[in-house]
Amino acid sequence: LSMCSKLCYAIGGAPNQVAGSAASFFLQIYLLDIAHITPFHASLVLFIGKASGAVTDPVAGFFISKSRWTKIGRLMPWVLACTPFTIVSYFFMWYLPPFVSGRVAWYLTFHCLFQALTTLFQVPYSALTMFLSTDQKDRDSATAYRMTMEVLGTLIGAALQGQIVASAHVSPHCTVNPSVNTTDSWHATPSIPDPSDPLSHQAKVYMIAAGVIAGVYLLGIVVLFLGVKERDDPYALNSDRAIPFCKGLALTMKHGPYVKLTASFLLISTAVQLEQGNFVLFCTHAAGLRNHFQYLVVTILVSAAVSVPFWQKFLQRFGKKCAACGIS
Repeated sequence: LSMCSKLCYAIGGAPNQVAGSAASFFLQIYLLDIAHITPFHASLVLFIGKASGAVTDPVAGFFISKSRWTKIGRLMPWVLACTPFTIVSYFFMWYLPPFVSGRVAWYLTFHCLFQALTTLFQVPYSALTMFLSTDQKDRDSATAYRMTMEVLGTLIGAALQGQIVASAHVSPHCTVNPSVNTTDSWHATPSIPDPSDPLSHQAKVYMIAAGVIAGVYLLGIVVLFLGVKERDDPYALNSDRAIPFCKGLALTMKHGPYVKLTASFLLISTAVQLEQGNFVLFCTHAAGLRNHFQYLVVTILVSAAVSVPFWQKFLQRFGKKCAACGIS
């Protein structure tokens, strides 16, 4: 497997991380500050959207495993087919509709679609590693390329989104008069444009950011399609006795170590997502750092990327399980 093929495979998965990082850090503050929906409805949009992505995971695996081989492979058609819909749903997730009463339903619909479609992209894309080469070293190397590019994608997504939308959250005043009720300051002060207006500067910069990341999606999928060739699986089971989906799922969930590992991963990823979702909100409204939050986000992600080799050496020295507990 050539370095070019491994690099093209890695680039193909980066757009998902770019878009996911942008949404994780900025979607909540967009819903509250720009779309002006209530905190309860914002949390509902985020929760149901994530749940739809989780439900899509096993369903996608079931249907993909039943699909037939085509001229471009068995997994590649799924990746190509869902990309245009993913781009459209992502763009409309950041679009401010002119109506107000139905905005919660609008964002709920497109966030659920985006989460489900990204899962539908990620499942065949991740499984594609097994069909790039029959050599285990090649597959391990391709996985390393993919994970490196995913870390970079997370960094690029937060940096792009942060730099483009920063002006939407810059305060027009140096100080706030404590004697004035600022609960509804956008509407009380005529000099400040209402960000819930679809033609406002705040709404426009978020749409520009969505368009840029949609372009990254197109570039990534073109590179993946042109640079990667899916190979048929020479080790496929030829037995006529296929394990039914529900029975296979039950067997998996009875395996104690897997259940514990999955539960710990669920809790850790929940903690990380809570931090991502609230960090920009905290910097903007609680810490008074609305002019600097984009640099803080990039600093966190750069430090995470730079520390990867250190943690790799750490787990080699102390073991995976011990390292995981120690890092926590």
